Amino acid sequence: MTDPVINDELIEAHGIKPDEYAEILRILNREPTFTELGIFSAMWNEHCSYKSSKIHLKKLPTTGPQVICGPGENAGVVDIGDGQAVVFKMESHNHPSYIEPYQGAATGVGGILRDVFTMGARPVAAMNALSFGEKDHPKTRQLVHGVVEGVGGYGNCFGVPTVGGEVRFDPAYNGNCLVNAFAAGLADADKIFYSAASGVGRPVVYLGAKTGRDGVGGATMASAEFDESIEEKRPTVQVGDPFTEKRLMEATLELMQTGAVISIQDMGAAGLTCSAVEMGDKGELGVRLDLENVPQREENMTAYEMMLSESQERMLMVLDPAKEDAARAVFEKWDLDFAIVGETIAEDRFLIMHNGEVKADMPLSKLSSSAPEYDRPWEPTPAATPLEDVPQIDPIDALKALIGSTNYASREWVYEQYDSQVMADTMRIPGFGAGVIRVAGTDKKLAFTSDVTPRYVKANPVEGGKQAVAEAYRNLCASGAKPLATTDNLNFGNPEKPEIMGQFVGALDGIGQACEALDMPIVSGNVSLYNETDGQAILPTPTIGAVGLIAADEEPILDLARDGHVALLVGEAGTHLGQSALLAEVFNRIEGDAPAVDLTAERRNGEFIRANREMIKCCSDLADGGLALAAFEMAEASGVGVQLDSDDTATLFGEDQARYLVACNFDQAEALMIAAGQAGVPITTVGRFTGDSVKMGGSEAALSDLAALYRGAFAGHFA
Repeated sequence: MTDPVINDELIEAHGIKPDEYAEILRILNREPTFTELGIFSAMWNEHCSYKSSKIHLKKLPTTGPQVICGPGENAGVVDIGDGQAVVFKMESHNHPSYIEPYQGAATGVGGILRDVFTMGARPVAAMNALSFGEKDHPKTRQLVHGVVEGVGGYGNCFGVPTVGGEVRFDPAYNGNCLVNAFAAGLADADKIFYSAASGVGRPVVYLGAKTGRDGVGGATMASAEFDESIEEKRPTVQVGDPFTEKRLMEATLELMQTGAVISIQDMGAAGLTCSAVEMGDKGELGVRLDLENVPQREENMTAYEMMLSESQERMLMVLDPAKEDAARAVFEKWDLDFAIVGETIAEDRFLIMHNGEVKADMPLSKLSSSAPEYDRPWEPTPAATPLEDVPQIDPIDALKALIGSTNYASREWVYEQYDSQVMADTMRIPGFGAGVIRVAGTDKKLAFTSDVTPRYVKANPVEGGKQAVAEAYRNLCASGAKPLATTDNLNFGNPEKPEIMGQFVGALDGIGQACEALDMPIVSGNVSLYNETDGQAILPTPTIGAVGLIAADEEPILDLARDGHVALLVGEAGTHLGQSALLAEVFNRIEGDAPAVDLTAERRNGEFIRANREMIKCCSDLADGGLALAAFEMAEASGVGVQLDSDDTATLFGEDQARYLVACNFDQAEALMIAAGQAGVPITTVGRFTGDSVKMGGSEAALSDLAALYRGAFAGHFA
């Protein structure tokens, strides 16, 4: 097959800007080959190079005594004591999931699981954060079904419990849904595997499934806006096989026991190209590949296709040649390909051969660490206009509007499609607070959560960024877990627009402040830009995934409210209705500023909850919907009614931060109030759990009727 002639149209189709192409000519001192053009396109696109975000990501706190490995590897690694570590990361698969919902979501799950077990960790938990367009948009139903089935289909077959996540709806996602996948695994802290190649002349080994043409150009597609040509991008979506991935995991973990692995890298975005370049660049080595040795499932594949294919369930490894036979035997046992496809070389060179012909010969270091880096112009988000008066409303009517909406109804229809109990260590399934699992063979537990409120971030990126981290902190504290660290999935529109770049910069400022103040460093993450269709950007959605530890001598806070329990509010009374769920769902208004986040109060109140866990039976953080929604959800989960003393709209539905709702016995409530006074923590009795109705002031409804609305609204629309 003859390579096409390099021209302006071909360069533009690869997402390469004129100034970037000029730099390519300078680096090579000649025109690139077609394969080289594809390699530069893959490595210099936004998805792989972080060229628009790198300068700002450097400002985030990434270290701490608990951090074993921060950003830069396949996943972050955090110490959980006793020689054990938790390995975790969150990544996006947004564009593929909009084009082909099932496979896009499924391979998003597959990719994040590989990131974890590539580090030597066995996956033990998964989450997902999903954002869709308005519920009645003609494409939303198809996307919801396809994405949920894809997430469940891959995760369930692979055998990892899905323990948490989010689902939201907003018109801003009509043309660009978000699928953010999280995975966490456990490993011995002294047996973590890294991707930096070492040693000259060592074999580069291809592991796993065969290479096909699926996903060619996927990384480049993920770094561009959508337009009317979207259907033409369908072939760039990968196809996943969870059963092959399960075998690949077992083979990889067994391989690591042989001592044969010098370095190892998942083949994710940009496939063979990115994995080889990253291994070589981190080890300051060059790489030679002989593509005729690449296992292929399709005939007559070109060098360009093999280098840019994103076929799933594949790994690349640098091998200790003395242990080749033992390594090969492991993969043959698991019926997976094991092929030596190249070697490490001393020169700064990425040499691609195919049937004796040079297809690419370029400086390897220029592809990764020397990729373009932009300080794009940005504009601060204008201050929000003050919120006009919000009228008082019957609190039961307001509650019905919230729990009957797709944004705040029960997600049972979604999470029942996920296996949350596989591995038999799950202590809390999705649906109420952070997911919690046992650390097998110990008395420790891990808690997981995923949080962001995009409307806050749009109104005020700095406070919205803080709030995403603070809510994750509260969710972990409410389960009794000490927050350890975070992973971020930064979903934004086109960074070439100063107002979008301003959202990004502001949100990172807020995230950084909160991570620093709450001792939750960022240890891994992903940036997803160009989430736009025909110029319409998504809401800025910097999703925060967080992990917390419940020590062996600590009990989690996982009980339910009981009849007779006192309802206590930890934190200040509700006042803030700007950008609130009530405003959006009841009054159809998106107005006002995001709530201010007092990070000192967040830390103080969270530490109070954890320190007094023995007196707390049930706990929920207050976020969307304020006190009223938290009290209802706690009552509904427990099957017991709740009476709140107030009927004031702001008191019940205000979304002020640093707040928790606690249920406990009367004597425990007295002791908690004394302890709170000593700790300087605001605490108030706001009602009690009793009976079979929800009562707020003089307004009342049967709990059973409200529960039917809450559990039926989402399924009624999408089932």
